[in-house]
Parts: sequence; C-alpha cells; structure tokens
Amino acid sequence: MREREFGENKELVSEVGLGTWQLGNKDTWHGPTIEESIGIIERAYNKGCNFFDTAPNYGGGNSEKVLGRAISELGIRKHVYINSKFGHWENGEEDFDSDKIETSVDFTLERLKTNYLDSLILHNPSQEILEGKTEHFEKLAVLKEKGKIKNYGVSVDSSKEMITAMNHTDIQVIEVMFNLLYQEPKKAFKMANEKGISIIVKVPLDSGWLTGKYDENSEFSGIRDRWTKEDKQLRSYLIRQIKNVVGTDDLIHQALKFILSFDEVTTIIPGAKNIEQLEHNLEASGEVISDERKKALEELYDVYIKKEKYSW
Repeated sequence: MREREFGENKELVSEVGLGTWQLGNKDTWHGPTIEESIGIIERAYNKGCNFFDTAPNYGGGNSEKVLGRAISELGIRKHVYINSKFGHWENGEEDFDSDKIETSVDFTLERLKTNYLDSLILHNPSQEILEGKTEHFEKLAVLKEKGKIKNYGVSVDSSKEMITAMNHTDIQVIEVMFNLLYQEPKKAFKMANEKGISIIVKVPLDSGWLTGKYDENSEFSGIRDRWTKEDKQLRSYLIRQIKNVVGTDDLIHQALKFILSFDEVTTIIPGAKNIEQLEHNLEASGEVISDERKKALEELYDVYIKKEKYSW
C-alpha cells in the first residue's frame, strides 16, 4: 500500500482508505452486520489501509461505534487515522450551530472510543460558513489547541466551494467528490497543493456506477432511489463510453487509479460491504495509469460528460 502525506504534520496515510458509511448499517441499507463490519476493518488494516472516514449520521451512529470497537479491540489507535464530521447528527437532523461543535465531537469521540480525531470536517456547510463569516473555524481551532482534533476542514462538492473555503479560512483538509464521471473539482487541486491542504476524495466510484455493474434497468432503494429513469439512462450511456476507452467491464481499478494519478490527492475512500469488495479496492494502490489512458479519460469527460445535466 502506497502512502501519502496528510494534514498539517504530514503524517503518512494509505492512499486508499475506507469509507465506512455502510458499516453497521444493515437495517437501513442492507450493509454488513456489526461483526462483519469489524472483520472488514481488521482486514483493511492488515492489508495496509490506515485511513478511515466516518460521520455521526452514518448508520445512526453505528458507523462510528463499530469503527471505535474494532480499533479498540485490535489495539491499533496509534497506527490509524480517523476523519469524522460535524453538521449531520446521528438522529438524522442537520444542525451546524457552531456552539454545538464541541458537543458533537465529544459524542463522536465517545462512540469511537478515542480521545482525539486526526481530522474533523464540516459536512457540506453553507456558503456563509465557507466564506468564514461565522465562528466555526475559530471554534475548530480551539478544539485543535485542546488536542481533540489534529486537523480540520470541509466536505464539499465543487471547485468553487473548494476555492471559497481556501480563500477565506485556514483549513488543513478538504474532502471533495471527484471521479471519472465528475471531474469538475480538479480545477482547484493545484491551489490546494500550493496551500498544503490535503485532499480526501469521496464518492470515487460514483455511488457504485463505476463498478460497472449497473445499467438503465437496475433497481435501487434507499438513498440510491434518487435516480430517475433519465438519470439511469444517461449514466448507462456514459459507462459504456468509459468501457470503450479502458477496454474492460471491470471499471473499479480504472476509476480508482485515475483519481490516484493526481498527485494532489492524498487518499480516496471507497466503501466496501464485504471482504471481497474491500480487497479489490485496495489492490488499486500502487498501480499506475498511463498518461495516454489518463488523457483519454479526461477528454471523455470534456466531450461527453461536462455538457450533460449530470446529478449526483
């Protein structure tokens, strides 16, 4: 597993991490059981993955609980890096009141069975917060001084949001959506690198579409039920174009290697609901995509995707 520098202290984290939205989420998303989730975390660590992304609202708090239990039972807290979030609470409510940041962090620390977070990010905050017009970042700095968090930042979805936050705040970390089907945020990557800001890439497989297993006839439930018939038809068309470029139906490694070809990216956080998926994701580390393939995939985005009304 290759490692890249993360955060203010440039600690080394695995370039392929683990997103834990689905862990402990069996009832609401048909994810793995608690015991299966612990097994996934243990296998990830044994395979060299040391970066874990979670949030209070994932699985109604179960994601943080299962991650905390696994890390505690394995005795590996000093050897792993945990990123969690503020703004979306375990009861499903959204509340960005800056006076509640420390309370939220304390609940997160309790669930994770630890006394510090390697990073805490604001979970898709408002424009006003991104512009530094509130007290959020001052209060995050206080938590950093207290030792409860080592780094702080934001989770966003566009280059505009990235640039706004970088111009108006003192963040050390940005989590941003970026993948083969959504390359817009890369316009802000150079600026992040120049400012020494680490980039965590979320939704690297476009919520499963870049596994290559979905098409216009696929049926979805839960949060993935958001796609209309037209959305599925468009995605299916774009997936076929990508398969033509890469010459394979297994898009996972192609999608992950494409993201990792950007030196500005620190780590990617694909999810996994079983050991097989996990190990397949982790195998993308160390594999290098050719310059020609990367250019072709960027051109594919520019020609076929950028002009489309493409929704997450």
